[in-house]
Amino acid sequence: MKVNFSLSLEEKLQILSDAAKYDVACTSSGSDRRGKKGSLGNSCAAGICHSFAADGRCISLLKVLLSNECVYDCKYCLNRRSNDKVRTTFTPEELCSITMEFYKRNYIEGLFLSSGVIKNPTHTMELIYQTLYLLRTKYHFRGYIHAKAVPGASPEIIEQTGYLADRMSINMELPTEKSLHTLAPGKTQQSIEKPMAQIQGKIIDYRLSLGKTASMERFGQNQYLSSTIFTDTASTLSGASSLALEKTAFTPRIQNSRSLSVPIDKQKKRPFVPAGQSTQMIIGATAENDYELLQVTQQMYQKFDLKRVFFSAYIPLNEDSALPSLDTAPPLLREHRLYQADWLLRYYGFHAEDLLSPARPNFNILLDPKCDWALRHLEIFPVEVSHASYGDLLKVPGIGNKSAWRIVQARRQGTLDFSALKKMGVVLKRAQYFITCQGKMLYRTPIEEDFITRQLTGTDKKTAWEAEHPQTYEQLSLFDHHFLEVPPTVEDSCKTFWGQL
Repeated sequence: MKVNFSLSLEEKLQILSDAAKYDVACTSSGSDRRGKKGSLGNSCAAGICHSFAADGRCISLLKVLLSNECVYDCKYCLNRRSNDKVRTTFTPEELCSITMEFYKRNYIEGLFLSSGVIKNPTHTMELIYQTLYLLRTKYHFRGYIHAKAVPGASPEIIEQTGYLADRMSINMELPTEKSLHTLAPGKTQQSIEKPMAQIQGKIIDYRLSLGKTASMERFGQNQYLSSTIFTDTASTLSGASSLALEKTAFTPRIQNSRSLSVPIDKQKKRPFVPAGQSTQMIIGATAENDYELLQVTQQMYQKFDLKRVFFSAYIPLNEDSALPSLDTAPPLLREHRLYQADWLLRYYGFHAEDLLSPARPNFNILLDPKCDWALRHLEIFPVEVSHASYGDLLKVPGIGNKSAWRIVQARRQGTLDFSALKKMGVVLKRAQYFITCQGKMLYRTPIEEDFITRQLTGTDKKTAWEAEHPQTYEQLSLFDHHFLEVPPTVEDSCKTFWGQL
């Protein structure tokens, strides 16, 4: 590795912000924290965008690596040890200075901080901790911070960092132990899951101290969302195993570390990772099918109570016999379908075994997963919206959580027709084949899989082609200007706000 010690701050920023673009985190912050006199910034649960979306929403996080040096040689990674690249590292003070200057200029609302592994995992995690500690104490920054936890780092330094970050994440990278052994020989599933379990245990302890459960945080008071893939982690994890995580005070092994350690009495008053933890999987680099990926996703939600599992379509960057060829197109549409299926798992009461099976392990890429499921279960359709249960309404393509709730409320006051359903947000383009109002369908339609498939795929072919053939794979840059030429459709705008499927 060629480590360059003479780069300017701007040159470092260009290198390390570009190197961070393959780490996915397109989510809202999930953390509320009001402004405070004498401090700078705040955090709003829905106020931070992590990606540059097609509808024009702006990335407002400084998404950057602490360093692109790395001791690992993962075959899929651009920053792997064997690649001949210029390497550089921010000092904690440099990164704090950039974050504050960008915030004051209204460029960003928060920080997304990841890193290659410098020397060893614990040393890297100590540098991340020092950066966050300076931001929270010296610079009094109260904005959103998403920090990566490094597998293999000391549990004590991971715990200390959790009291300073809003969200922490540990990348699974690949879905199976076999895939990790093939493409990332320096990593193991056990080393990745161990800090996940530690963070989960501390989150549970903090949640229980507030008298909350996982279901209360996830669904609030919505009485209709009782059947999901999630179990109440607080009830399944025994108090002994939760308290078994080490809670001793820890002073990081860094220069002037005594002045940076968090006093225990103050530490206990702080929330621990209030926005929860997440993870990321690369798809397309190995041969797992959609069914295997969904099963792993479901297990991760149930096992570690994650807020999100992110999918990252593999972009060929390195030439290797174990990887797809460099001319392989990134599976962007497959990534999109997996995100839609993930939404069904978390909010629609579906399980991985409902959506796919060993006999049919992949989604029809031209259909969204709910349509794909509905076409394989036509025996339960059409659904009569006038008396169907909330759970049955959620299974109808084109009806989401919001519109299903509105239907349940509206039909108590009177009869419903298709024009009323459209006003409630039902996407009739898909729903019309699966519902009746007062015993009648919108149009005379045969309930046949081949016919409905032709109708739905004919409508969606243009959208599918555009998703598979983007003009660019660039993320929003701090140094370039990007302009949208095509405004979003009304339907896409509705999906953005309500997450309708």
